[in-house]
Amino acid sequence: MIKSMTGYGRGKAEADGWRAQVFVKTVNNRYTDMNVRMPRLYQFAEEAVKKAIREYVSRGKIDIQVEVESNTETTVYIKPDIAAAKGYYRSLRELEREFDVSPEISLEFLASQQDVLVSRTAEFDEAAAIAVCAEAARAAGGELDAMRLLEGAQLAEDMAMRAGIIGGYIDSIEERAPELPKIYAEKLAQRIAEISGIERDSEIFEQKIAVETAVMADKCNITEEIVRLRSHIAQLVEITAGASGKGGGKGDAVGKKLDFLMQEMNREANTIGSKANDLKITNLMLELKSEIEKIREQVQNIE
Repeated sequence: MIKSMTGYGRGKAEADGWRAQVFVKTVNNRYTDMNVRMPRLYQFAEEAVKKAIREYVSRGKIDIQVEVESNTETTVYIKPDIAAAKGYYRSLRELEREFDVSPEISLEFLASQQDVLVSRTAEFDEAAAIAVCAEAARAAGGELDAMRLLEGAQLAEDMAMRAGIIGGYIDSIEERAPELPKIYAEKLAQRIAEISGIERDSEIFEQKIAVETAVMADKCNITEEIVRLRSHIAQLVEITAGASGKGGGKGDAVGKKLDFLMQEMNREANTIGSKANDLKITNLMLELKSEIEKIREQVQNIE
């Protein structure tokens, strides 16, 4: 199953006086990079949100935003720290005596000092809050997954089409390959005749041409590379065919497998081009490698 690493999802949940909304956005990344933004008061639910999203995403840059609301009005309240206020007051009076000044110490001034008024969190059901956040995250993950699957199917269709084009180039190369020793033998014969002056129909001439042609035929044999390249294409087609699979969840991440496959295909193409030493095959290989590069670019966005 092929999934794009790019997508967006939103999920909502509400229960036991709690409401949560989760937004998740993903883009391609070689590794897993998950970032969560949520109110500091409810960060105890962060791991539950991450765990829910991991059910759908295994690789990529993942940005998650969580919004939480509660019907409980006493969730947060302000409480004065009397000890801190007394400390400020005594310090100010000491400064008054030391410098012989008479400052006005107002209630507003004391309340504005750090740690005099402290926010406190009332007791509430953390388990219920975590459950609602996790449910919203799963809903967001499901929506994200649907989008990534849809785009993954489109990527798979494009790669399958290009695999067919590559197969056509390989057919043309395979048709051309048996002609290479004959072409080489003719060029070699002309060259030897020009340099040595030996008659082309002489026995020595024919023996020398036969030996050199046999050596060259062995060096430029690309049968093994063509077989491996066809095998890689078959694997690519098999993987892309699985993109039409239905269902959610994380599934099998195939991006790294496809990336390795592209490297191997490119390596075989380079070997064929260097061994064949033929202009027509070189031109075919350039077209073939262009299609491989287009597939490789698509693979960079596959989980």
